[in-house]
Amino acid sequence: MLDFKEILSVTLILFSVIDILGSIPIIINLRQKVGHIQSEKATIAAGVLMVLFLLVGKSILNLFGIGVDDFAIAGALIIFALGAEMILGIEIFKPDPEATNSASIVPIAFPLIAGAGTLTTILTLKSEYTQLNIGVGIVINLIIVYIVLKSTNWLERKLGKTGLDVLRRVFGIILLSIAIKIFKSNLFEGVSF
Repeated sequence: MLDFKEILSVTLILFSVIDILGSIPIIINLRQKVGHIQSEKATIAAGVLMVLFLLVGKSILNLFGIGVDDFAIAGALIIFALGAEMILGIEIFKPDPEATNSASIVPIAFPLIAGAGTLTTILTLKSEYTQLNIGVGIVINLIIVYIVLKSTNWLERKLGKTGLDVLRRVFGIILLSIAIKIFKSNLFEGVSF
């Protein structure tokens, strides 16, 4: 059943993790190196990865004997690291500088949009929200990603470096809070005292 509050929460969480606005400098730099970036191709490839992970991610975990709670805690730690990276201005997760042949897929679709943080977050969200609402949140984020990829020049001019830095830090704080909430709610799942 569609729940507007859940969809809004999922959308905001994924928006923070994907951090497409914070990735604008990377996207602009790639475009300068390789020329044109195919927004449609990048968005579709990222969407396929996210939806596949939403649908079969749990089966993959079961194959390795990992519980969703365990993965949620690991996801919370990654989300925390992403948030710290955004606030402190450090680079923990580094894109592959040699992947310039197909910049629309690597590194834009993966790992920039649908990277480890995003895929971990999608599976982590399954412990809190319904699959349908997560799917709608993914679609909304893909629309946002597509619009941003299509309008990087305009966004760069309008927001400026300071505006992008402020947005990045605000979403970093949101991510830290989300990580702590997910960590607390999954830490003692299945543990009986």
